[in-house]
Amino acid sequence: MDIVTMGFLASLAAGLFTGVGALPVLFGKTVPRWLNDTLLGFAAGVMLAASFFSLIIPGVDIAKEQYGYAAVAAGIAVVGVVLGVAFVAGLNRWIPHEHFQLGHQGPEAKGLGKIWLFIFAITIHNLPEGLAVGVGFGSGDIAKGVTLATGIGLQNAPEGLAVAVALLSYNYSRLYAVTVAALTGLVEPVAGLAGAYAVTVSQLLLPWALTFAAGAMLYVISHEIIPETHSHGFENEATLGLTIGLVMMMFLDVAFA
Repeated sequence: MDIVTMGFLASLAAGLFTGVGALPVLFGKTVPRWLNDTLLGFAAGVMLAASFFSLIIPGVDIAKEQYGYAAVAAGIAVVGVVLGVAFVAGLNRWIPHEHFQLGHQGPEAKGLGKIWLFIFAITIHNLPEGLAVGVGFGSGDIAKGVTLATGIGLQNAPEGLAVAVALLSYNYSRLYAVTVAALTGLVEPVAGLAGAYAVTVSQLLLPWALTFAAGAMLYVISHEIIPETHSHGFENEATLGLTIGLVMMMFLDVAFA
């Protein structure tokens, strides 16, 4: 199996965990607010560790090998991260979307139902995650790609649960809430396929792609996940979840990659 196909399938598996996380809602299970914020904090910690240990540091190492100068490698990492942040910030500004807690963002969109605006928001959120998995496999380091896919899949589960619970609060049916939560994860294999293919076209793109994906994820962590987990009075629980997610992903990346 070629690495592009592996990147696609791994990002698909990671995306499907969004639906897996939403399954408790289908069986009538409710999640306390403090636990939901803890789980989302865990997701943020996983993404934060993956951004550095699975993306930025390998990107710098590869750039050093390609160009032979630490300063050049550092410059590529800086520009790559900034471009990744700017890309998602641009999507966030120019695509109309709706957050349950933050409300409407982006331009006005007449004729679009709120559910579609919410789906657009989750799509913006999930693109960097799929991209990271695809680029990880496209680098040729299968162990690194598997670690990334595992971490992203684990952090997708609480996000899927949060999506489904939020939809229930808008009086959607349980089946509809779980179905939408599952479908929002399917943007990840699309981004994963694009990321894996891009870096196989030219290895010179690899350090740029790795750091770009990291910047995109860092934007999502700072702009959406952490503010969400700190908006209900459970900051300590959210911070504990973030710490657990960060050290777990760090361990996976160092021990098995």
